[in-house]
Amino acid sequence: MGCAYSVYALGKKNKKKACFPEVVVFVPSVRIPVQSDLQRPLKGLIPPQLIDRLSCLRNQIVLVAEDTGGSATSELRRALEEYLSLLIGLTNKENGLEDLVEFKWRSLEDRRQESCVANAWFELLSIVHMMAMLTLSEADSLMIPKDKSGSGFRVVSSDCKRDAVDLLLKASGYLEFCLRDVLPRMPLEIKRRLPKDFQEGVLEAISIQALGQGTEIQLGLAVDSQKANLSVKRRLACEQLIYFSQAYQCLSGCDFGHVSGKKHLWFIKWKFLEAKAAAYYYHGLILDKGNEQSSHVAAVCCFLAAEELLAESKKVLLTFCLAAPVTRGPPLWGVMKHLHQKIPEVASRKSQMYGYLLEHEKALQSLPDLPDFQLSLTPDDYGLPEIDAAWNRENWENQSQLLKEHLKDSEDEVEIE
Repeated sequence: MGCAYSVYALGKKNKKKACFPEVVVFVPSVRIPVQSDLQRPLKGLIPPQLIDRLSCLRNQIVLVAEDTGGSATSELRRALEEYLSLLIGLTNKENGLEDLVEFKWRSLEDRRQESCVANAWFELLSIVHMMAMLTLSEADSLMIPKDKSGSGFRVVSSDCKRDAVDLLLKASGYLEFCLRDVLPRMPLEIKRRLPKDFQEGVLEAISIQALGQGTEIQLGLAVDSQKANLSVKRRLACEQLIYFSQAYQCLSGCDFGHVSGKKHLWFIKWKFLEAKAAAYYYHGLILDKGNEQSSHVAAVCCFLAAEELLAESKKVLLTFCLAAPVTRGPPLWGVMKHLHQKIPEVASRKSQMYGYLLEHEKALQSLPDLPDFQLSLTPDDYGLPEIDAAWNRENWENQSQLLKEHLKDSEDEVEIE
């Protein structure tokens, strides 16, 4: 179905009971390679040892991904990185091998969604995209506690949260690389044949979404820290809002021929509403520290807006969870667990406290603008590994010369006999 999530088990007693995966970090689509023939189109053009290594590594990735459903992230990552160093040679124009091999890929959840493109840059794009999705899956796993008691209490260590942020930045960097350094190198006719989840808007939305979720985790860490003041929390909430706003704009202009795209859009809308509620709540707390009546009125407007946004976000979360494939939203955790308790309480208390001011200045009431901040998180820089030494043509020539000498010696031996 183009979606992959960490599964938070519902229990093993009743195996027939439906087990809907829980989502913390949304992984829109995981695509895995399908066995493709590299031997025939490359035979005679590059050394057979090099063809064998390319084929063996790719087949290894196919088998591990099929057998584990993409869960063997460490093993897959090592194989993908080693394969990349070999694959780069096929993308080199000087070698003239870009369009010789038909590379096949499919959606992990739907075998019908198979793509077959004769272009080495498509293969490279697919490999780096797979690395990004595996990294997002790792971040998701870190944010889902291993305790399956079903108590509803979510305990994720600060170290796990920080590691998850690092993984989100890494995944964002992979996707940024695809947008900056891979897609521009692909011919237009190849781009038109790419799967829907390889659209520029989709890739950019996932990259920005990862930054937004990283900021959300940072805000949760700030809420738990006594050193973080209101200004820091407001800045993080506003930055999170900007990220999800940008991601929504990127995704809303895409062609959703794949069903998972609609679910992805609902996820970003849910996170956008939560971020906006948090931003207005913290902005209201800062405004409420002012001495003028207008500051208190503006603060109450922020609290009431935050309460409405929070209620709307619950509805969107339900729509997201019910959209195919059906999933479960996580129990309240982090900053949103804190805000679901605080926002209704503060909105009610402050409305009662300053109700007379709201009535008196009804005509002047308007929702204050949120401050604009420079975004803090950026994607990690990613660059391709060094090209494998097997592509050194001097080695090819030496091997060819040795082969010729070997054949000549064999002929001489035959003549002597």
